[in-house]
Amino acid sequence: MRGFKDYYAILGVPRNATEKEIKAAYRKLARQYHPDVNPGDKEAEEKFKEINEAYQVLSDPEKRAAYDRYGEQWQAYQRMREQYGEGFDGAHWGTEMPFGFESFADFIEQLLHGGARAGFRAVPRDIEHTLEITLDEAIRGTTKTIRLNAEEVCPRCGGAGMQPERRQSCPSCGGRGRRRFSLLGVEMPCDECDGTGRVGAPCTHCAGTGTVQRTRQLTVTIPPGVAEGQRLRLAGEGLPGSDGRRGDLYLRIKIAPDPRFERQGNDLYTEVDVDYVIAALGGEVNVPTPTGTVKMKIPPGTQSGTKFRLAGKGIPLAGGARGDLYARVRITTPKQLSPRERELLEQIRQLRAEVKSS
Repeated sequence: MRGFKDYYAILGVPRNATEKEIKAAYRKLARQYHPDVNPGDKEAEEKFKEINEAYQVLSDPEKRAAYDRYGEQWQAYQRMREQYGEGFDGAHWGTEMPFGFESFADFIEQLLHGGARAGFRAVPRDIEHTLEITLDEAIRGTTKTIRLNAEEVCPRCGGAGMQPERRQSCPSCGGRGRRRFSLLGVEMPCDECDGTGRVGAPCTHCAGTGTVQRTRQLTVTIPPGVAEGQRLRLAGEGLPGSDGRRGDLYLRIKIAPDPRFERQGNDLYTEVDVDYVIAALGGEVNVPTPTGTVKMKIPPGTQSGTKFRLAGKGIPLAGGARGDLYARVRITTPKQLSPRERELLEQIRQLRAEVKSS
């Protein structure tokens, strides 16, 4: 696909990226490669132009839709739509349409994606997979092995969709794989051979689709500190296009609920049971943290719901720092008292009543 620019790859976003994600990626890259930040750097200047070109297309819903549908020929589609107006997409063109198609949109669609391999697009495809991990794994990082069921290029026909031993040069395009259509003024993949330059009997291994379903096993490294909903990009592990290039795999992180901690950003929250006597007189209690149990001082008169901060006991941050852990006090009272305990508490109640009345 000579001359084709993958605008999604240029901005570093998946093909299903939202407008917000596209804008955020553009702003980040534009600041990085802006000529004012890189004076005299021709490579940065070209990169900046490329980033702007990608953003101009992907930020415009109409242009993006055309780009997603027609790939490298999206501009030809736009020119025809501008020339023929709204009728271009759906009106009946009668004898003016080549090959009896009802619209130029149908004509281009058939040229780009028609034939035996209509579902096997030239542009590589990104895929997304949800990976559930524990909070401990999110905090410390881990290595996971995942299994993916996805399309692969047929090993027998190499994605051509034809039996290798029965291929011959396509008579329509002379084996070039492309034909020039004067109506659009551009070259497009040959609709007879799907751009392969070869024709023949359908491949029996893939039923002529050019792809087969395969289970792949991948080992992935999850870095410390990943968050719920965060996406990790594995370059080149997506689905292949008809030219063999692969899209990317995006792992969306899902963190299983943890009975000990609640996560908010890079901080952790936990509840700590504190005996009513310690809460009244002060003392120490054990507090669970991701790296083990630590002692925490309880000052006299601590109330239920009081929150204490344990600095650096939360989620790992870049540069080796960590978020904080907040321990919320939950005062506990005994369900059963010994006779001596009851006697002493009765004395305390009497003393407190005397203090209040004085």
